[in-house]
Amino acid sequence: MMFSTRPSLRHLLTAAALCVASLQVAVAATVEVKVTNVVGKGQLKVAVCDRATFLKQCVHTASAPSTAGAMTVSVKDVPAGTWAVLVYEDANDNGKLDRTLGIPSEDYGLSRNFVPRFGPPSFDDASIEVKDDPTVVSIKLH
Repeated sequence: MMFSTRPSLRHLLTAAALCVASLQVAVAATVEVKVTNVVGKGQLKVAVCDRATFLKQCVHTASAPSTAGAMTVSVKDVPAGTWAVLVYEDANDNGKLDRTLGIPSEDYGLSRNFVPRFGPPSFDDASIEVKDDPTVVSIKLH
């Protein structure tokens, strides 16, 4: 009886299936943003931004009516990767973070609880890794 040294189609398909099953697929996660120091006026706005959209028009957003104290707002379907979270309390409900001479005049906060001293924050100052579902971020408004 002669044995073939060439793998059969069944063996190749089995190996391919095992390779595919072992790949870690990057799936979307929910980012749960736990916000403290909320005054309780207007809307709480949350944005999850990549480097290109940070402090601009972020793709992943959510909002909820503000309630004084602590709140949790969930942003769904955020792909795994490096992101920064910006939260602000839109007290006058005009849909934007109000500024006076370029300085925010409404309470806001960033992931990693970064507080900028001079000028706007950089993406790296506030960046976090989204990989778990859910990814929990705690932010204190200032």
